Amino acid sequence: MNTLNPFDPNQPLFSGCSCGKHRSQEDHIQDAEKISNDFIEASLVKALFPDEMRRRAFIKAVGAGGAMSALSGFLPVNSLQAMAQEKGDLEKKDLKVGFIAITCATPLIMADPLGFYKKQGLNVSLNKTAGWALIRDKMLSKEHDASHFLSPMPVSMSMGIGSDPTQMRVATIQNTNGQAITLANKHKDKRDPSTWKGMKFAVPFEYSMHNFLLRYYVSQFGLDPDKDIQIRVTPPPEMVANLRAGNIDGFLGPDPFNQRAVYDEIGFIHILTKEIWNGHPCCAFGTSEEFIKQNPNTFAALYRAVLNAAAMASDPKNRPLIAKVISPQNYLNQPETVVMQVLTGKFADGLGNVQNVPDRIDFNPIPWYSMATWMLTQMQRWGYVKGDVNYKALSEKIFLLTDARKYMAEVQMEIPNLAKTGYKKFSIMGKEFDANQASNYLNSFPKKA
Repeated sequence: MNTLNPFDPNQPLFSGCSCGKHRSQEDHIQDAEKISNDFIEASLVKALFPDEMRRRAFIKAVGAGGAMSALSGFLPVNSLQAMAQEKGDLEKKDLKVGFIAITCATPLIMADPLGFYKKQGLNVSLNKTAGWALIRDKMLSKEHDASHFLSPMPVSMSMGIGSDPTQMRVATIQNTNGQAITLANKHKDKRDPSTWKGMKFAVPFEYSMHNFLLRYYVSQFGLDPDKDIQIRVTPPPEMVANLRAGNIDGFLGPDPFNQRAVYDEIGFIHILTKEIWNGHPCCAFGTSEEFIKQNPNTFAALYRAVLNAAAMASDPKNRPLIAKVISPQNYLNQPETVVMQVLTGKFADGLGNVQNVPDRIDFNPIPWYSMATWMLTQMQRWGYVKGDVNYKALSEKIFLLTDARKYMAEVQMEIPNLAKTGYKKFSIMGKEFDANQASNYLNSFPKKA
């Protein structure tokens, strides 16, 4: 078999596989398995030799690619792998997982071409979905087994806000940061948000960090987001077209569409959302409480696959490779250079500058309870939730931090000490948020008329 290098940009594209870069689907799968195996081998070596000098000496001694063979001589590698997986019989192997074609879903998407689902014995069909309302509806109708979510969606769905109450759970945060406020080129003279009165902005969904962050941002500049600007819900894939047509003046949306607006020369990046809240959650991976109870082993396998993908995505050196495998039509359907700029953080901003922001997007999977609590305060602040809220009970029920700690330990991901409590403090535009003082935080903002 003549296997091509799928990551060599000088090699031609082929139509024999799902990514279009191999002669056959068999070649595609074998290359994906090799990448996944190499990553797992590297993780094991790093765990056994945390000191970099000793690690390099070991690799030099056994040769590149020979680590697993060498380790097998004095470690029961196969037994250790089996023990780490704790695999029970899978209740359901064929799964449908929904996703929106944005870089926030990178771990869920890359787990398909790089073989992470297959390694857990799962046959996952990734279903590209047009918008967040459809994601919600397909989860409610059980058409999807699990899904890419906006992180506030499982909260609103569990509370019955905007839909009938159905208990959803957040297994991992899919990404942190990774969003921006993008404005049409005609607004390059309006860098001061206090001048944005009357402007129209798109966000992907009401129950989204995009909506909450945009509201927070403009209100800090003296604007009432319900009176001084218009906020329109627009599916992410339609944001650039609406900006081009002049239907909106800007959007706070997910990548790659901020970068695509720059690439198409119709917009510029006003601000990355990491400058509003560095490390903020955006999207999540989750499913229903019912699915977890009925398919505990399947859920565990799915969890491991997504966490292994997140671990790989968290390492900046893997980002160029990941950009290549998630850019094709069946996934993001975007120019590779656009996705590369987002994932590597070296990007044109549309203002004549090339920025270098390595943490423009990151993939820390920890579902902090305090993240859910902040979302609840914003739902109250802007009138989506009326009356008192039991922050602790809701946050700890919907965000599965205990499960995250368990499965992160299995795949040897670092777990901060604070994750034992689940309550980490955050700074949003210089204002500290302490989830233990959530009511005081909410009351510190001006009351809406």
